[in-house]
Amino acid sequence: MPKPPVQALELADALGHGMADKRVEILRRVGECGSISEAARAGGVSYKAAWQALDTLSNLAGAALVERVVGGSGGGGARLTAAGEQLLRAAAELVRTRDQVLARLAGQGSVVANLAALGLRTSMRNLLPCSVAKIVRRGQAVQVNLQLDGGAMLASSVTRESVQLLGLRQGDPVLALCKATAVHVAAQAVRVPARNVLPGRVVRASRATGGGEVALQLEGGLQLVGFAAAGSGLRVGHAAFAGLDESAVVVAVAG
Repeated sequence: MPKPPVQALELADALGHGMADKRVEILRRVGECGSISEAARAGGVSYKAAWQALDTLSNLAGAALVERVVGGSGGGGARLTAAGEQLLRAAAELVRTRDQVLARLAGQGSVVANLAALGLRTSMRNLLPCSVAKIVRRGQAVQVNLQLDGGAMLASSVTRESVQLLGLRQGDPVLALCKATAVHVAAQAVRVPARNVLPGRVVRASRATGGGEVALQLEGGLQLVGFAAAGSGLRVGHAAFAGLDESAVVVAVAG
């Protein structure tokens, strides 16, 4: 009997970062050892984080990548579906191609290090290069303290599973993402009651009387887009403050 055709996969969505993605590593380890719990241990993540990785990849790929195996001397386990095997082959090919391109471009400037970030497509207006300064575990949540160029600090609240799957370590280069609508801009820091408060200078400002979009230049040259309330009086050149909650900051790894 002929095998059913392999379902078309959304490879571009599932393989945003290829084999460097911790989720892809967990999938590969499941294929090697035939067990999700073993894959989790070998990958240095919790069982819950491993399942989260596999569920996310399956959702992005649009097909089940792993199936349970019932029975046997070991009491059952897991194995890759045909779609899962196809995704791993595509991931390995992407890594080879990426390495070839980066090797060709080596020595042509520091911008090469940030090429992976250019592949991100998101509705979030703010993408800020930074590094992990400190990781503080608080029960089920984790506070990731990020240092922006220029020295400003930004905190993000994420889950322990996210820290494991991203492989976050102190000193790692990452991206901080947030929606412009989550950033509140005012002339005084006391008017932006949030855990993260960043000083800057207005480089663009809406002239609408009801308030509107404001772009700030932070220390170090980074720009942050947010919104000011009605009557803020902010104009280009004014000093201002941007505030946003820790839960509004998303940490992304490019590479």
